Amino acid sequence: MAENSFGHYLDLWLTIKSNSVAATSFRGYKNKAEVHVRPRWGDIQIDQIDHLDLQEWIQGPLSKRLKNKTIRDIISNVRQVFRLYRTRKKVAHDPTEGLFVRLPDPEAPDPFTRAEIKQILETPTSRTQELLMVQFMIWAGPRVSETIALAWEDVDLKQGTVTFRRSKVRGAYRVTKTRRSTRKVRLLEPAWDALRKLDAINQLKTVDTVDIVERDNKTVRKHKLHFVFLNTKSGLPHVSDFVVRDRFFKAHLKAAGVRYRGPGQCRHTYASQLLTTGVASVDWIAEQMGHTSANMIRQHYGTWINEDGPDVIGMLQLALNL
Repeated sequence: MAENSFGHYLDLWLTIKSNSVAATSFRGYKNKAEVHVRPRWGDIQIDQIDHLDLQEWIQGPLSKRLKNKTIRDIISNVRQVFRLYRTRKKVAHDPTEGLFVRLPDPEAPDPFTRAEIKQILETPTSRTQELLMVQFMIWAGPRVSETIALAWEDVDLKQGTVTFRRSKVRGAYRVTKTRRSTRKVRLLEPAWDALRKLDAINQLKTVDTVDIVERDNKTVRKHKLHFVFLNTKSGLPHVSDFVVRDRFFKAHLKAAGVRYRGPGQCRHTYASQLLTTGVASVDWIAEQMGHTSANMIRQHYGTWINEDGPDVIGMLQLALNL
């Protein structure tokens, strides 16, 4: 690869990324680089690429095949390659300057209502452990990746608390992304009850020795753990959140007569149900869910559920003596 080619600097950037991000994240960077970026720019001299070349690429082949979010990610990666190049050629022009890809408004949270929760949890199934897992997710609010990585070593059944320390993404265990994401959560009764029932079902708990990647994305430590949520059929820990979705959640919602939303909406449901009570502050909910900012709850997770909320108008009229 010629040293002055875009591909040369793309390789350097990928090497840096491979040592600084999680393996699952790196696969995404690598895929976009090899499928979309290298075929178009790899052999071209990097200082010969200008802004209009990139604009034509975006408006032409990329826009015809890809969603804007993917295009924005690709341009972000290309921009980082040019920044790397400019550390060597400090006066070089950055042709990505001024490139902008507009995104649609983010999808609003689509939580389950109390009536839907009742339908989901009361619909019979042979997958008892998976249904208890859904009950836990709705009323404890973890990510699906955190749920399938939860071990009995993280649970205090007497006190009704759990500590989320790790996640499982595409079959690989790693510690939580940030220190704030590692959190001890006090459980609401339905989530606590789900764990008590699972404890009774799995009295002979199997130990698994797993590799867990630390936050530096290099250090790997072995841990012996007894996982909480097992596949009812196999008795083994769940492979990934995709398996939970495709092999249980979709079919169960259909059987329950509930409009389909992904299992990630259980987390949105937790936030929204708490917000709708008016009892829990947004800051408290953010802490329970492992976020540093209450804005994350307002913007991405929580929404008011009218049919489950109190009669605010009636309460206001009473308070105002109207």
